[in-house]
Amino acid sequence: MADRTSADRIELRGLRILAFCGVLGEEHARAQPFEVDVDLICDLSAAGESDELNETVDYGSVCDRLVAVATERHHELMEHLAHRLAISLLADERVDEVDLVIRKLRPPVPHDLATAGVRVVRRR
Repeated sequence: MADRTSADRIELRGLRILAFCGVLGEEHARAQPFEVDVDLICDLSAAGESDELNETVDYGSVCDRLVAVATERHHELMEHLAHRLAISLLADERVDEVDLVIRKLRPPVPHDLATAGVRVVRRR
């Protein structure tokens, strides 16, 4: 059983995803680039001892899941998309907490804004 007070984490940075998200017409018409960072808080001691992939959360599978959720349908709000992404990662019972940031890399505003983003934290 996982130590529910674990400070261990798997960190993924800069996953690029093309997805449909936004309320403007142009955001409905074409996919736009997003970047996702995620921390998975989970007990990594078993994997540390065994050196076996099946004892940890496979970050390749995590990336696959994030891309699948982000691209399966249009989302109006980044808040909703971020929530759905985080909840999908909690489906793995080894994950105790998800700290997820999603950034829109081309926010449709008439200002010199590099990114617009949302951070959510979801716990088991």
